[in-house]
Amino acid sequence: MTEPTGRTTTPPDTAADTAAVPGTPRGDLGRRLAARRAQLGLTREEAAERAGMAPGYLRYLEGHPEAAPGAEVLLRLADALETTVPDLTGGTVDQPPGPGQAARGARFESIGTEECRALLGDHGVGRLAVVPDDGPVVVPVNYTVVDNTIVFRTAAGATPSLADGERVAFEVDRIDDAFSRGWSVLVRGDARIVTDPGERDELAERAYSGPWAGGTRDVWVRLDPDAVTGRRITA
Repeated sequence: MTEPTGRTTTPPDTAADTAAVPGTPRGDLGRRLAARRAQLGLTREEAAERAGMAPGYLRYLEGHPEAAPGAEVLLRLADALETTVPDLTGGTVDQPPGPGQAARGARFESIGTEECRALLGDHGVGRLAVVPDDGPVVVPVNYTVVDNTIVFRTAAGATPSLADGERVAFEVDRIDDAFSRGWSVLVRGDARIVTDPGERDELAERAYSGPWAGGTRDVWVRLDPDAVTGRRITA
């Protein structure tokens, strides 16, 4: 379904159409729209108002994988959600963030410890830096914050497990190419493999999700931060 060029359009609102829309977004575009709304803290109604369209049409886009909005609609959505059309459509999924131009009058500033901890949040994907015998290595891991410590699961012998008993670095960041801004948080501290069965069970209960890499990854690593710093670039 492609929305006409008018500023507000309501999709078919029959009982059958409404029933076809699930609670969880479907399709790449739908998931990206919903995820970006969540990042900005916008309801569907608020996002639709920003984009000048009916909430029902945005609901349709999020709920139907076959939805194919035109270029004008995508531009309005990208503007409303403070992002770009390639980001919404997945055109940048295989590209590293940050190819945009630096903003005019950009500022570089430090982030306080408490805000750094808030940015780390409960879960996400970060980069773990370890130094095995053959030299430094940085690998991505999906992590959870438990009692102000960083925990993640890996496999025995895998690179992240080499953090055991070592002082390591862990970094998370977010880059907004559309607005040439972003932040990064760096954590340093001692890491250890969790061996206590009770502690492992507790971490499994509190973990947000399983490891994205799949497979058998039942080795828990816990990083106790002793230094947390952050930096932000703003326009």
